[in-house]
Amino acid sequence: MSIAAKITPHLPYLRRFGRALTGSQDSGDAYVVAVLETYIAEPDTFKDDEEPRVALYNSFLKIWNSVDLNHRPSSPMSEETAQQSLDSISALARQAFLLTSVEGFTPSQTARVLDRSSDSVSELLQQAGREIAQQIETDVLIIEDEPLIAMDLENLVEGLGHRVVGLARTHKEAIAAAQAKRPGLILADIQLADNSSGLEAVNEILLGVEVPVIFITAFPERLLTGQRAEPTFLLTKPFDVNMVRALISQALFFGTRASSPHLKTTSPTEDLRP
Repeated sequence: MSIAAKITPHLPYLRRFGRALTGSQDSGDAYVVAVLETYIAEPDTFKDDEEPRVALYNSFLKIWNSVDLNHRPSSPMSEETAQQSLDSISALARQAFLLTSVEGFTPSQTARVLDRSSDSVSELLQQAGREIAQQIETDVLIIEDEPLIAMDLENLVEGLGHRVVGLARTHKEAIAAAQAKRPGLILADIQLADNSSGLEAVNEILLGVEVPVIFITAFPERLLTGQRAEPTFLLTKPFDVNMVRALISQALFFGTRASSPHLKTTSPTEDLRP
């Protein structure tokens, strides 16, 4: 099987990882392109005896870690903008955290991705946990039409110490809730109860407020196409509790204003072939 055939199914998720690690769609995609160019120029760099996904992420991080700037401490933030950034977490600890909590790698797989021992990965995860605990509290708006999912999200959000200021099931309810109480974070389903679009509701909200958004969908690969502006943070249904916590922390640490994602779904790997 060719390298392209082995890695193509994993590229949308590598792009998600690159975006979370760098805090930018453009920057994350640039590193993915660098990996693909490396495989074309030097195919032997691909670890053919390793799981394809592990080998792919290993190649990505070798390139990312080779840039000294990525390991320098972030500049202190002013008190007026004193919102913790995921960038403030030590580089290796951040990588271990994202690989396990967001990408779903086991500690053993994470160790192989990072070329480190299992004990080292365990220490990195503990370090990340201590640093993530410093995140600030905020008000959260949940836009979700399935009651049980909405309740689960509400419990998770409040369990992290945040406040849920609204539960909306439709486009109209979402706009009203955002206007009534300006949220510091939005969790939004793609498809709502009245067959309206959660994307459209968020686009309208973003006209009047800058706020990070986590989109919820059962088909993330249909949104990660590289063809147009995309959500920075995606939560896949059925979601994992640790992933929800991780994405909330990422969104708040980055403090990223969601771009207006005027999206349409396409095939999962369209235009992502190396």
